[in-house]
Amino acid sequence: MLVRKFILRWLLNFLGLWVAASLLSGIDYNDKMAVLIVAALVFSIVNAFIRPLIILLALPAIVLTLGLFTFVVNAFMLYLVTVLYHPFHVASFGQAVLGAVIIWLVNYLLTDVLEGSRHNHK
Repeated sequence: MLVRKFILRWLLNFLGLWVAASLLSGIDYNDKMAVLIVAALVFSIVNAFIRPLIILLALPAIVLTLGLFTFVVNAFMLYLVTVLYHPFHVASFGQAVLGAVIIWLVNYLLTDVLEGSRHNHK
């Protein structure tokens, strides 16, 4: 079940990165799907292992901004993918923030659709 959930996150992150790269000129993967697949994997791993620690450290800022600082944390996670996987590139932190918002929106909408269809089949 845990592997299935991770693969679903990877797929949703892939779709989110693809939409963000399609909409923003500052996110580049050289139009190679393999680069985007690996970038989504790196992004998923970063979100699974590093993001919880950063969220904990940023908790005061998150509380003070009523949760809006999580977009900055998510942008940092996206920017970290650029550092860890060079074929994937985010031009600036501003582009990373916009990309994080787009990825969040895609994840939110698709998770809602998938969970809604899963609950209807039970």
